[in-house]
Amino acid sequence: MINRRDVLRTGTLGALGAGAVAMTAPPDAAAAAVTETAERVSRQDWKRLAASLSPGATLYRPANSGYPPLAIPFNHRYAGTHPAAIVTCATTKDVCSAIHWARTVGLPAVPRSGLGHNYAGYSTTTGLLLNMSRMRNIVTTPRRSAARSRAYGPIKVAHGAGTVTVGAGVTNGDLHPLLEDQGIFVPTGRCPSVGVAGLVLGGGIGFSDKMFGLTCDRLVATTVVLADGRVARASEDSEPDLFWGCRGGAGNNFGVHTSFTFQYERFQGDVGFYRLSWSLDSVLRVMATAQRIALETSDNKRFHLRLGIGTHGRTRDQIRTNAGVNAIGQYYGTLDELQAILAPLLAIGTPQERARNCAAVREVTPAEASTLLSATTPVEKFAAKSAVLNSRTLLTDQQVSAAAEQLLDWPGSSNPDGAGFAMFALGGEINRVPRRATAFVHRNGLFILAAETSWADYDSPEVAAANLHWLHDFYDAIFPEAPPEHSYQNFPDPKLRDWREAYYGVNYPRLVRVKRKYDPTGFFRYPQAIGS
Repeated sequence: MINRRDVLRTGTLGALGAGAVAMTAPPDAAAAAVTETAERVSRQDWKRLAASLSPGATLYRPANSGYPPLAIPFNHRYAGTHPAAIVTCATTKDVCSAIHWARTVGLPAVPRSGLGHNYAGYSTTTGLLLNMSRMRNIVTTPRRSAARSRAYGPIKVAHGAGTVTVGAGVTNGDLHPLLEDQGIFVPTGRCPSVGVAGLVLGGGIGFSDKMFGLTCDRLVATTVVLADGRVARASEDSEPDLFWGCRGGAGNNFGVHTSFTFQYERFQGDVGFYRLSWSLDSVLRVMATAQRIALETSDNKRFHLRLGIGTHGRTRDQIRTNAGVNAIGQYYGTLDELQAILAPLLAIGTPQERARNCAAVREVTPAEASTLLSATTPVEKFAAKSAVLNSRTLLTDQQVSAAAEQLLDWPGSSNPDGAGFAMFALGGEINRVPRRATAFVHRNGLFILAAETSWADYDSPEVAAANLHWLHDFYDAIFPEAPPEHSYQNFPDPKLRDWREAYYGVNYPRLVRVKRKYDPTGFFRYPQAIGS
């Protein structure tokens, strides 16, 4: 498998689909208050919680040997936030018991569906952490009636072939083998270890979203444990307001999800795959050409694109040498059609780069494409800022030049994931959904841009501070006048001021109404929670 570091070293940054949530406002004061409350919880109370759990669940306190690996989030930037206890839930009843207990003793209950990748640390808590990793059942249900077929070039798709129901602990990596072993397709994110729960609740972008929609667009039902302990089954026909909010309203706002049911597709045929790279000298031509291609193919559901610039290293010379531009993606159609779309990009660069890039366009099975496109999110410590670009806010040469110059001024770190930005093309089925139809409002975008930096666990505090300062300057260099109106809620930025408008736009007032209906006391909360 090609991992994320291999891709980043040629210039593309990976994505993060993030999960669920909670700290109260301001984080330091909130953590101290929760810790104080946890210290007052009696030994008898802890015993009562343990006794309420099913045989498959486990309660871990800090003194238990199993506690440390479960407590540390994937994003080590927030590794200093230690939960008072961790419950590894095995059933929906375990979640109900844990939430009821937490409310009784006055602690927050925060779910973690994946490993804790969240950019803003919203899957950490000093209260009770609900680890969902044991809830990893996957059940497929084919349609009884014959599925309608659609043809996309050599690809034959059975529309609405059936449903797949997954537990809250299922990751992208758990779903990817379905493509290889059963020919079942559900649009998921790129990073194998990211939880599907966080991905779908915030939208869910990937390398097939233009073809089949966002992950949240494939959701047909979800089971949610509410703050009052009720279990709600949300769908178009049951709890429709809650179902609306769960498709883009982000995690841990209305309750703790224990399962998700998606409509899947079956298809036959190969796909086109490409991975292209250039030196930073070609950045203006590549970015202008790639953005023009994305604009011209915005309605072409078959073409998927992710491009970016990036670098890594600790010294100025390493940072300059490693800086580059990259484009990667897949196409549901013939290789000739893909090569025609990419022809303007394939004509850019040195003779060696042009020859290498032409050779990098090839036909593969959908399963092989899934593996080739798969990459790990940033490791150790990382931060990001995002923007949703449309036809009026695509990057100009001046913006790209400023970004490239700022990239070369990156302070460096020991983290091989480095820094830069990635742009994920939107359009197709994503933009055919009205923006008020689901909570995901970004339905007229052409790209989601994620600016990112990373540093290592053993880097000094000065290196960490320099990276965060650089990220702010990098983003300002890209958007010198004002950032675009919208940002992606699955790339949360704790420093984003008008996050309500940026993440949710015109849908925010309705999200607040849903919040008041299903969590009127605000039990589920964090700095960027709905209604905070």
